[in-house]
Amino acid sequence: MAIDKSQLRKLDDYRWLVPRATKPGMLTDALIYADQRLLEQIVTDLSVEQAMNVAFLPGIVGRSLAMPDIHQGYGFPIGGVAATDVHKGVISPGGVGFDINCGVRLLASNFRREDVLPRLRELVNQLFRDVPSGTGSEGFVKCSFQDLNEVLERGAGWVVERGFGEAADVEFCEESGRMAGAEHSKVSDRAKQRGRTQLGTLGSGNHFLEVQYVEKIFEPEIGSQFGLEESQVVVLIHCGSRGLGHQVCTDYLKVMNEAMRRYAISLPDRQLACVPSRSPEGQDYLAAMAAAANFAWANRQAITHFARRSFEKVLGEGARLRVVYDVAHNIAKRERHRVGETEEEVLVHRKGATRSFPAGSAFIPRAYRDAGQPVLIPGSMGTASYVLVGTERAMEETFGTVCHGAGRAMSRTAAKKGRDARVETKKLEDHGILLRAETRDGILEEVPEAYKDIDAVVDVVHCAGLARKVARLRPMGVIKG
Repeated sequence: MAIDKSQLRKLDDYRWLVPRATKPGMLTDALIYADQRLLEQIVTDLSVEQAMNVAFLPGIVGRSLAMPDIHQGYGFPIGGVAATDVHKGVISPGGVGFDINCGVRLLASNFRREDVLPRLRELVNQLFRDVPSGTGSEGFVKCSFQDLNEVLERGAGWVVERGFGEAADVEFCEESGRMAGAEHSKVSDRAKQRGRTQLGTLGSGNHFLEVQYVEKIFEPEIGSQFGLEESQVVVLIHCGSRGLGHQVCTDYLKVMNEAMRRYAISLPDRQLACVPSRSPEGQDYLAAMAAAANFAWANRQAITHFARRSFEKVLGEGARLRVVYDVAHNIAKRERHRVGETEEEVLVHRKGATRSFPAGSAFIPRAYRDAGQPVLIPGSMGTASYVLVGTERAMEETFGTVCHGAGRAMSRTAAKKGRDARVETKKLEDHGILLRAETRDGILEEVPEAYKDIDAVVDVVHCAGLARKVARLRPMGVIKG
């Protein structure tokens, strides 16, 4: 049952509290970041109830958090954040999601919008050929099972060493494109079979590659440090660990559902299946999750290489695409955060949520230390995307986390109802956006109306002080699965 709004306590224009006493068994409060208009949408599904259920997790530290793009997911809401005590708490695959390290990478070109417009259709068609998309798509990076084992443990660096990138690329990735603790032996053969041929592919669903331009710079000094300026053409890549990550999640949900009784863990929703993070099952999952995360960084690295080739083929050998940043949206990470009066080591589950670290953080590239971490928030096709910068307030309130996108406002089935793919494609073209998609469903399920207002979502995190707006990006060409 969806929660009644009367159960929410308004703290200010952007924060709504669900006190722990609202539901017997909650170990902490739940906090929802939203304005009044977004809240009206949020309470129509079970996402707030799911955020409350997350508050039952053994060892949860701080509040169960929900970002303004929150919507109903598997166990955790998408847009949910929770930290658990590393020593006494649990790890829950539902708090990471099926698409482990689904994330975004922003590439900045050396072209202006007016330079690209005359050849935009040719460029979009070339990208569509060079970057395979769709559910069963196979990539152009040939990978044996031994190669795949190395990818799982070495991430984006392996791809660069094979000639699919530049040495500087990994420097501008979260975790430098390689998460520590990955063990290929903890990933099942079935997961490896599903992922082996998929390096350099977008997949389906809400994944995309977009040619965009910088429509507006809000903070010129920060924008300059990120190498962004108005009218500049950029590329945004949104994808994850493909079938491999999905299978890792599936495998370990089964393991944890069977193990919970042994650890005497009882929760209001079996989709929150979890085990102590220091248990053998917990350690195995964390090693497999890190491996899947590395596969996702390798995947986005391979896509970067082929996007560069597309730009060179169409716009000439002088075309350049520089990695601005690459950030994960679905991941659990061991971090140190201040909780109350003490600093604690916690396991931060970010499910459909983006890291937002402030200036001075040792965990962001040296080139951005004085500015803060670039925070990449993709919109839906046809709407804006944003670059923000992390803040200290996010570290104080949300374990250094903000939203990850607009968030769905309607189901995929509802989005398709009564719509025609050709009509929707023409609508986008009338607004100057060229679309190539592998399937009609790939278009209809992702129409802009299926998502919340990206401007409103970003305004909430900006006004709440969790991140600051740096740049607004507009699409010119869209590649969908």
